[in-house]
Amino acid sequence: MPEVAPEQLVDILTSACDVALVVSAEREVISVLVNPQMGIGAKVAHWQGAPLKSLLTPESWIKLDKRLGGGEMDTHRPMIVELTHSDAQSFQFPIRYAVSRTATDGAFLMVGHDLRPIAELQQQLVQAQLALERDYETQREMETRYRVLMEMSPVPLMIVSMSSGKIIDLNTTAAELIGAPRTELLDAAVAQEFDGRRRGEFLESLAKLSGADPNGALELTVRRTRAKVLVSAGVFRAAGDRLLLCRIGLSETGKAQVNELADLTERLFAKGIDAVVFLDGEGVVKSANESFLNLTDSNSLAMVVGRSFGDFLSRGTIDLRVILDNVKRVGHLRRYATRLNTDYYGQVSVELSATSFADRADAGIALVIRDVSVTDTTRWPAEQAGNEGLRNVMQLVGYSTLRDIVAETTEIIEKMCIETALDLTGNNRVAAAELLSLSRQSLYVKLRKFGLLSKDGD
Repeated sequence: MPEVAPEQLVDILTSACDVALVVSAEREVISVLVNPQMGIGAKVAHWQGAPLKSLLTPESWIKLDKRLGGGEMDTHRPMIVELTHSDAQSFQFPIRYAVSRTATDGAFLMVGHDLRPIAELQQQLVQAQLALERDYETQREMETRYRVLMEMSPVPLMIVSMSSGKIIDLNTTAAELIGAPRTELLDAAVAQEFDGRRRGEFLESLAKLSGADPNGALELTVRRTRAKVLVSAGVFRAAGDRLLLCRIGLSETGKAQVNELADLTERLFAKGIDAVVFLDGEGVVKSANESFLNLTDSNSLAMVVGRSFGDFLSRGTIDLRVILDNVKRVGHLRRYATRLNTDYYGQVSVELSATSFADRADAGIALVIRDVSVTDTTRWPAEQAGNEGLRNVMQLVGYSTLRDIVAETTEIIEKMCIETALDLTGNNRVAAAELLSLSRQSLYVKLRKFGLLSKDGD
């Protein structure tokens, strides 16, 4: 490079950097060059001739002294180090220096760039992040308040978008009135939940009604439950979209229907001759009628509620698992034959039907149980006489030995038991094996033996 005059070198350094220091081998500042745009020329004028240690914070001096003695300066490349200047006047600012040797006597040149703009930018980013976190917490708080208000309101409420005609939000009370889980109704077309209403007509009628008569309401029929309801609405804007806040209530006809149905259902539950039991999703008894208490010889309802229904089944958890699995998979179970244990170590032959209430928030199962102990005693001989296998066995009497007849009967009964287990479990072979206390492999061997593998497997 061509030689540069000292005056030109000073101009080049002050325009290319913010601060430049020429430091002697004894760590004293020989010369200070400052970019005029920094505006700190007067504050650093006394640096010339001062020990470099006195111009830095203790932490910065320890870092610089350690690196200067580490041999980095001998690699013919500048040593990059970030230091913080400080003096008696509490004047403090960070600088990133490129340190290079300039002479053989140990003196070195420190060319630095002011880090205060970067530090200020970082501070602004931190403040912005804190502001975002505060806004997020505020939003969460407002959302929680809104959700609590929606759920605590005894009035069924529903928010509908007028642009899309879809349900934006609704509370649990409204979902139960419509007859579907809340998650299923979100983003569903609101007009499809009411009979005889198109989307445009439905939304337009509610919007006109809200403007003309805030207390007015449309009488509609819910498609799922056939309930007669009154729907009123108020229009508001949010995020550029027009929304309808709909209030849903039973009409006088609907209230009369619900009251009559509830009264009849309650009377059937209390006075019915068949036992009725309500279970939760895990098979724990939630309620039972008087007929069930009579069937199981239970003294009071308190002795039944809270117990697993498997305690009342002769095959315990095996029976309970078959019932729960079939009901959860299909939604119902018909004419499941089993036996109930009584509180005094007796057993009663019963036939039960089960229905799932999966559309409710607290999903459960309803059981209707009928005593068939008397029916079994009268029905068995007829069924026995009608069974072809047993009739063939009866014809062997007088033609075969008793041992051969017993062996033939054993195979017939074994086949009948396997077929009955498959029917009870809906052809679920894993459950049928458990019901028969067989391994799955043993069950398949017997299915192959009796030619039952042609049935659809689980």
